Amino acid sequence: MTVYAQALHAALYGLPAPDKSLPTALDALLQATHTATAPEQKTAVLRQVAEQLRNAAEIIQRYQYRAQWDRFPTEVAEQLDTAHDQAQQIAQALGRVAPAFSHQPTTPRAQAAHGQSATTPVASPPSPAPRHR
Repeated sequence: MTVYAQALHAALYGLPAPDKSLPTALDALLQATHTATAPEQKTAVLRQVAEQLRNAAEIIQRYQYRAQWDRFPTEVAEQLDTAHDQAQQIAQALGRVAPAFSHQPTTPRAQAAHGQSATTPVASPPSPAPRHR
């Protein structure tokens, strides 16, 4: 609760948010996405998620080895192997894209991605016709 109060206070009064380390629990990181306003904070959140996915991949791999050791059905170890590989791939992808959030894009393509057209202005809705009594 204190983190949210500090973030709200900083946002309302234009104060810099305290430079505090990010949480490591995924549910807390999810909440951090709502309060991360600075580009560097957004990058840090993605990097932390990538790190947690690498940890998750290691956990999955340990359970894969345990499933093989305990002679679980082959499909259990195979599914864990697939999950391990996917978690590693996602972590690598997040590591590659995280730095992009440190800089706000200014290209026309980025504006179009946010629903703004670089060449066509957005028309205002027509004003209602005056009523006569």
